[in-house]
Amino acid sequence: MYKLIVSDLDETLLRDDGSVSQQDLQSIQKLTAQGVKFVPNSGRGFASMQNLLQKIGTVNQDGQYVISYNGGVIVNNYQNQVLVNHYLDWSIANQLYLLALQQPNLGIHVYTLNDVYIYKPSADELNYLKTRQVQYHDFDEPNLNQFKETPIVKIIMENTDQTQLADFKTRALAKVETPLTVTFSSNRYVEFNPAGIDKGRAALELAAKLQIKPEEVIAIGDNSNDLSMIKAAGLGVSVQNGIPEVKKHANLILDATNNENPITELYQRLF
Repeated sequence: MYKLIVSDLDETLLRDDGSVSQQDLQSIQKLTAQGVKFVPNSGRGFASMQNLLQKIGTVNQDGQYVISYNGGVIVNNYQNQVLVNHYLDWSIANQLYLLALQQPNLGIHVYTLNDVYIYKPSADELNYLKTRQVQYHDFDEPNLNQFKETPIVKIIMENTDQTQLADFKTRALAKVETPLTVTFSSNRYVEFNPAGIDKGRAALELAAKLQIKPEEVIAIGDNSNDLSMIKAAGLGVSVQNGIPEVKKHANLILDATNNENPITELYQRLF
């Protein structure tokens, strides 16, 4: 019996327009009624997920949870109580930011616990953020000095050209001596978290707190930042639009893409 489902958002639960289908909302509500925890496990901050939680019925609910920032923070939805945090050292975040400034075609997102600050988002990126209802602060500073006393959870660089992101990853890993967890997401981001921090570790951390065994966990996703949870869960699931590496490691590949009610298919096949 599966007791916990951790689900990626963008390109998995969310359709291309950023919405969740009515069928999937009903399936999530059925799962919750059966006692199954449905937990968004996303690279986003928990503050940007409140509208989604409202729709699935877990907003401000004690005993319901969100995993955010690629596993950097686990939150109890009641008053957004932070249960677990893994922050990125300021000096490392600043080094990555300064390095990204040298590659002017990159947008930069700096995530603190409650806010996101964005340096030079492209028009395409602004539209993408709008469909995801992400609130952000414009940021155009030569360094991250203003965040020396503010916890930074992660930093990401944005470009829809994957070669630009791959090049930056190579440069960053060559320059930054401290080990990091580096992942790609949404075909537009390269993301940097502290070493060892990822969605899979966080999923198991939450499961342990809830006294749920790893084999009782389902993880569903589509991209490289979902690999860790797909490998860690008792059942790793890929949507049909998942990248080849995700499909390779998934125990189950859905027929449905993110646009075709994937949670409903999962519910019908397993519950």
